[in-house]
Parts: sequence; C-alpha cells; structure tokens
Amino acid sequence: MRSLRQGFAFAVFDQPPKFAGGTGACGDETSPPLRARLNTSALQTLREVARPRAAKHSGILLLVVASALLALVGCKVGPNYKPPELSAPAQWSSPLAGGVTNLPVAEATWWKNFRDPQLDSLIFRAVQSNRNLVVAGARVREARALRGVVAAGLWPTADASGSYSRTRLSQNGFPEFPPNIVPFEDNVYQVGFDAAWELDVFGGTRRAVEAARANEAAAAYARREVLVSLLGEVARNYVEARGLQRRLVIAGENITSQSNSLGITKDRYEGGLATDLDVQQAAALLATTEAQVPALETSFKAAAYHLGVLLGQPPGAVLDELSNSVPIPATPPEVPVGLPSELLRRRPDLQRAERQLAAATAQIGVAVSDLFPKFSLTGDVGLQSVSVSDWFTAGSRFWSAGPMVQWRLLAAGKIRANIRVQNARQEQALANYEQASLNAMEDVENALTAYAKEQVRRRSLSAAVDASQQALQLANQLYEGGLVDFLRVLDAQRSLYQAQDALVQSDLGVSLDLVSLYKALGGGWEAAARQVSQR
Repeated sequence: MRSLRQGFAFAVFDQPPKFAGGTGACGDETSPPLRARLNTSALQTLREVARPRAAKHSGILLLVVASALLALVGCKVGPNYKPPELSAPAQWSSPLAGGVTNLPVAEATWWKNFRDPQLDSLIFRAVQSNRNLVVAGARVREARALRGVVAAGLWPTADASGSYSRTRLSQNGFPEFPPNIVPFEDNVYQVGFDAAWELDVFGGTRRAVEAARANEAAAAYARREVLVSLLGEVARNYVEARGLQRRLVIAGENITSQSNSLGITKDRYEGGLATDLDVQQAAALLATTEAQVPALETSFKAAAYHLGVLLGQPPGAVLDELSNSVPIPATPPEVPVGLPSELLRRRPDLQRAERQLAAATAQIGVAVSDLFPKFSLTGDVGLQSVSVSDWFTAGSRFWSAGPMVQWRLLAAGKIRANIRVQNARQEQALANYEQASLNAMEDVENALTAYAKEQVRRRSLSAAVDASQQALQLANQLYEGGLVDFLRVLDAQRSLYQAQDALVQSDLGVSLDLVSLYKALGGGWEAAARQVSQR
C-alpha cells in the first residue's frame, strides 16, 4: 500500500513542473512520432499567419486551425489515475456453517429466497416509489448535467448583442483631433457578435471533465447503495413485524393458559383445597404476562409504520395488509456468499469510493493547470453607425480577431496552496476507499458469525421449549395429586412462556441475520435497478 501512496504522490515545484512518462501527459518521452509531426505542422501554420496583409483572411483561418491543432496535441498536467489494488483474504475468517457456502453469489433477487409473496410485493412497491431512491436518481441526473457544464468549456462561446446610446463630449475637456470634426453630441447604433475560445493546451478543462465523469459514476453507485439499503430495510421491517406478531400469539396463548390456571386456583381456594397465596401468585403471573402485550403492539405498529414510509406512502398504509398473522419468513437451506475478492467488486459503496478517488486525482490536474498560461482566441464582428439610415450598409462593418495569452504571475502562493489542498483530498479519498473495503469485509464476517451462531442458539431454545412443556405437564399432575405446591406449577408456566418467547425471538434473529448478510454482500441492486429503469 505504501508503493500505492507513492504512486499517487505529487510534487509541487518552484517553477512550472515538467511531467514525465507515467505522471502526466506533458513531456512524455515515449510519445509517438505523430505528436512531433503535429507540432511541426502547428509551427508551420503559425508562420503562415505572419504573411502580408494580402492573405489576411486566409491567415485568420489558418490561425484558427493552428490553435485547434495546439489544443489537440496539448498535454494534460497532473497525475494519471490508476485504480489501486486492494488486498483481500483468500477465504472468510468465520467458519461457513448453517448452510453457508463459498459458492459464487448468483441470486440477484435474494429476498425471493424467503418464499414470501407479500415480502416480494412490498419490495417491488418500495423500489417503485421510495422517496430516498427518487432523490438518489435526481443526484445522478444532476451529476450528469454538471459533466455537461464542465465539458462545455472545451468549446467556443459566441454571444450576440445590440445597443443604442446617445453620447455627448465635453466642450471643456481635451480638444478633439482634428478640431471641429468630431461632433459634440451624436447617436451610436451597434449590433454584432463576439466569440471566444479558450484552448485547453495544458489539460485543465479535460481534467475537470475527467473529475466530473468520475463524480457522475460515483452518483450512480450511490444510487445503487441506496437500493441495497432500501431492500435490506424493507425486508428487516417486514420480518420484524411478523416476528412481533408471532410473539403476540405466544403471549396470547400463555395468557389464556394462565387465566385458566387462575380460575382453577380460585375454585380450589373456595373449596378449601388451595390457599389465598396460590391465588395471588397466579394473578401476579397473569398480570406480568399481560403487561408484555402493549409493548409488543407498539413495536409492531412502529415496524408497520416504517414500512409504509419506505414504500413512499403514509405510515399507516400497510397496517391492514399486515393484520393477518403469518409465520416468520423461513431461511433457505443453502446460502452462497462467494469469496472476499468478489465482495470488493460487488459492493456499490466500494465502487463509489473508488470513483471518488478518481475524481480527487483528476482535481489535482485542474489545480496544476493554473500554473501555466491560458491561450484563447477572441473575435467580434458587427455593424456600427451614428445614423440609422446607413446602419446596415457595408461601410458600417467592423471586426477583430486574434489570439490572447493570460498568465498569472503573482497569486501570493494561492495556486500552489490549492495544489496541496487537492493532494490532501486525494489522500483522504484513498484512505476512505481503503477503510470502506475493511468495513465491508467486517460487515460480512459479523453477519456470517451471527447467522451461524443464532442457528445454534435456536436449536437449544427449541429443546428448552420441549422440556418446559413436559415440565408443566408433570407439575400440574403432581399438584393435582398433592405432591407439590402451586408455586412449582407457576414456575413451570413462567419458564414455558419465557422459552417460547425466546424461541420466537431466535427465529426472528436468524431471518434478520440472513437479511444483514445479504445486505453486507451488496446484492440485489442489479434486479432493483432494472426495475427502476423500466418505470
């Protein structure tokens, strides 16, 4: 990586720098003979301009041709960008368990692996109408238009103008020459065209276009990043909503069972077979379980509200659609995740960071070009007269054309300071790219571990639920036979509810971990992007 940074390093010289081979296009010793021939042709054309006035019109034309050739063969100052090569491990550090394999990721529509038609429908509608996705698409169009704005600097500009003025000279000012010829007061009528063309000899504008093109690509990858995030958020909130519904069902079943136990305990108390302590303990357990319901309902509605917003609709738009309780979407038996090296080519956030690095590199060339002179062709043509009657006659014609050179010789260090600014921004972009790749691999490693370990936890909780159900049956039988007190029955009921609720949360966790894994792998944007383009 150190050699990569050295390759991106750029020196700021006391004199206008000379770029060699791989640094920039100026002074390239390996340039083909065609460039030398073009330069020779340009010099010959410039000599033609200096011929006598008899060839002035052809001389102007040749000057324009020579300037165009000069722009074509001009160099591009600043470093030439080469994408850095990021290293990636050969295999994932986390063991591939729970159905995870290192086969190539082939599923562009990963959400269909859950085999839930309602989830498919929600994702389809979210891609069609999500507001954040609309903003991301508008940013792509903005970046594309900005590229056009920058690219326009490569071409000539022309303006039309027309004016009328009445002027009066001072009688007490400088005397006119020759005397009594120039009128003290008169009208001036003028129409015409003026044009200018700044020749991109040192490639500053071309570097700016290069940066704008990279920014446009970065905006496109940012939209894909929004797509990946949107797909994950819709799936996550839908799975959470179904998990909360399942927890509400478990809570309702236990409330019914505990209510029956409380009724039986009251009957036994009235018959002298139980104590008031047994009744109060049964009532306390029932109230504790009922207290879980409002919090679960609040969380369910929050997930449903967020789903509505993700679909670009009012928060309550999908409440009726989710009113029927269905199982938590099940995970597929096999999940291919590919290799770490494939991740670096697939995640849109990494591609966006790479394009931002390319743009930052091109901006160095834009800053360096300010060290060099600016060459322009300017000209104007029109009609000017002091009288309307002969305004549009041949005698009213005027024109001018010629080259112009501007070179900023004193800027108090501003240009070189700007070069240092752009170098620092490039270093930041490179570090951001490197950090993004590390974060991407960390996301996948965490998701792989969580997905595998949660499946192990779910198997243990499933065994705990079976054991708790048998324990409750035995406790009821022993209590009815007078062999244990009622506290053992209450403990068994409490343990069963806790185990059932934990198992549902584990089922939810497995599905959510798989969603996180798919999101970390950066998949899904391909199919979603095709859907967006078909709108």
